[in-house]
Amino acid sequence: MDIKLYNRLKRNIILDYINTFITNLNMQNSVWVLYLAYCGLSLAEIGIVEGIYHITSIIFEIPSGAIADLLGRKKSMVTGRFCIAISCIIMLFAKDFWFFALSFVIQSLGNNFNSGSEEALIYDSMKYTRQEQDYIHVCGRRNVIIEVSQGISTVAGAVLAEISYFWCYSACLLIAVSAAIQVLFITEAPYTENKEEARRLSVIETVKLHFKTSYGILKSDIRILKIIFYYNVVFAAHTLLFFYSQQYYKELGYNKIQTGFILLLAGAASCAGAMFSDRLYKKYGRKLILTAVFCISSAFLCYGTGSFILAVVSFVAAGFCVSLLYPVQSDGLNMLIPSGQRATLVSVDSLFFSAAMVVMFPLAGRAADIYGLMAVFSVIGIGLIVFNVVVLLISK
Repeated sequence: MDIKLYNRLKRNIILDYINTFITNLNMQNSVWVLYLAYCGLSLAEIGIVEGIYHITSIIFEIPSGAIADLLGRKKSMVTGRFCIAISCIIMLFAKDFWFFALSFVIQSLGNNFNSGSEEALIYDSMKYTRQEQDYIHVCGRRNVIIEVSQGISTVAGAVLAEISYFWCYSACLLIAVSAAIQVLFITEAPYTENKEEARRLSVIETVKLHFKTSYGILKSDIRILKIIFYYNVVFAAHTLLFFYSQQYYKELGYNKIQTGFILLLAGAASCAGAMFSDRLYKKYGRKLILTAVFCISSAFLCYGTGSFILAVVSFVAAGFCVSLLYPVQSDGLNMLIPSGQRATLVSVDSLFFSAAMVVMFPLAGRAADIYGLMAVFSVIGIGLIVFNVVVLLISK
């Protein structure tokens, strides 16, 4: 074993913690719905823009993962960070629907290049250093860092946006460039499966090969497909709740800073959920997953009442519960995925999430324009409960 490489790969975990913190100082997350509404877009148009983002993700998710497996996860991560920077520049100066859509397309490309690459690089680093049994622990810590970083950016973004949206998106641009530079210090992790064959193929041929291989693995191991489908329906629903909360609290009469602090409370709860995920899952197993999903479903129903107190309490609880689920799903997938297709199949997971968002976000936005957000949240909450019951009955 190469000792120098071994030490550099062990250092990757710390460097990834730092990069995770920088990357998730994404100040637009708590205000982008409000910003687009401020620029004159309806909730339906906002939903369509988000749908365009996820359609782009569906088209490029697997090819970007295949390219990462072929050319290197580090190069893919750097490319992704610079795409985010370009997206921020467009958002700064965009004035109509199509420029906003272009920004979301480039942002999606950036996230595609990073999606799967970072996770695969860290898992293979730990595999090389024989630490893969600690992956769920590392994943939990990363989620804690994400929640802390997002908590800071939520309030900071709301404060900057209250002063000027220009300063908010300027800060996002600076952070994206800083994250790209920091990735350069990470060491590429070695992986060997299918690499010799990949060297003889073009990128297009490699993409086709990865599509074929991914389909074959999904077909041969139904457990992967079940994990991907179940969790991504839940994650997409919670993402919708998070983003449309910006408009929901505005309609209740709260400003961006007040909404930012509500999102911060949810972020703190999410941080706690990430910290205790490993411990609670070992103790309660499948019961924890089902309870967490029912809690998230209940949050939608509480939003439907229009009660501020119920909405905030349930929103915070949902944040805690969804963070319990992320490390469990990630570890379950990584144990079933071969290293050579790790970035690609993790990208398949993201593709399923995007597919759910393409359906849910525009429909919810259009329905909210007609019937109001409270009614839409109530319907989604009932739908999630039915979905969870059906999955529970089928899996028995």
